[in-house]
Amino acid sequence: MTPSFDDNNFLFEFVVKNGNGVKGLVDSGISKVPKRYIQPLNERIEELYSTTSQESAIDLSKLDGPDHDQLVKAISRAAEKFGFFQVVNHGVPLELLESLKVCAHGFFGQEPEAKGIYLKEVSPSPLVKYGTSFVPEKEKALEWKDYVSMVYTNDADALQHWPKQCKEEALGYLKTSMKMIKRVLEILFENLGVEVESSRVESSVGLKMVNMNFYPKCPNPELTVGVGRHSDMGTLTILLQDGIGGLHVKVEEDLKEKWIEIPALEGALVINVGDALQILSNGKYKSAEHRVRTTSKQSRVSIPIFTSPLPTEKIGPLPQLVERDGEARYKEIIFGDYMTNFFGKAHDGKNSLHFAKTNSP
Repeated sequence: MTPSFDDNNFLFEFVVKNGNGVKGLVDSGISKVPKRYIQPLNERIEELYSTTSQESAIDLSKLDGPDHDQLVKAISRAAEKFGFFQVVNHGVPLELLESLKVCAHGFFGQEPEAKGIYLKEVSPSPLVKYGTSFVPEKEKALEWKDYVSMVYTNDADALQHWPKQCKEEALGYLKTSMKMIKRVLEILFENLGVEVESSRVESSVGLKMVNMNFYPKCPNPELTVGVGRHSDMGTLTILLQDGIGGLHVKVEEDLKEKWIEIPALEGALVINVGDALQILSNGKYKSAEHRVRTTSKQSRVSIPIFTSPLPTEKIGPLPQLVERDGEARYKEIIFGDYMTNFFGKAHDGKNSLHFAKTNSP
């Protein structure tokens, strides 16, 4: 008798160990979600519960015009209040963004054996990792997502080691985004009212990584999540959505928390604050808790750039802010220790930040 995907051991071997991923499940012809993917009731995403964000995208081309101050205020306000905002006219060619979506589908459309060469245990390069869910070994319910992660060290390494289906597009995306990322970060530092040297900006984004996420269509989207509740560990994340949508962020309005959907706007990129920037700003900027919903209609891709301090970097609240605020809300940490803690647990909202909090109330 053929083992069922409701057999947890068989499913884990098939999906995780053998590199078939969630796409392999879908390609096998399943008509219902295996038990291991069914989320607890409190983690499921009800479509009607989410409302669409009414925040308009910020036109970065106006930073060099008479509306400069207004845009700086809009960026800073969004980072303080929501931790998320969208930008247009960001300097990344729109045709490149379209190519990224195509090559992401191309990578995940390969046979399992072709993707499986990048599984963590066998990948020919430590710069590339293919996998599924977040940390499947630690999760009670798996996430409905496959991914490939590409760490940037230099152009030559990227062109040599990143997957051939997407390396040129992913590298172009990263390189054309970095000028915009650094400018946004400079604006956010300036808004704190402290002087920050350019070396601080550079060190805050010293580690760069491009991910491609694939969310296969799901027979029971109401039972699953594409990505569970979490905040990103780094400084700033830049995200390309396709036109399908499904990114939800938790916001607080009138002292009540609710989830809103970040609309998929053509030509726009989503920027969100990560834990490292919340720590550096002594809590002024908020890393936003977010999650991803699955859909039964068609498969979806998203392509984030994660920027963060290098693992060897020490980070803590900027000294000028501690002096002004009268307290350090976070302790100084080695960022590599923070990364180890972050990747050592299943997604659980913003609890990752507890690692850096001081003992003071």
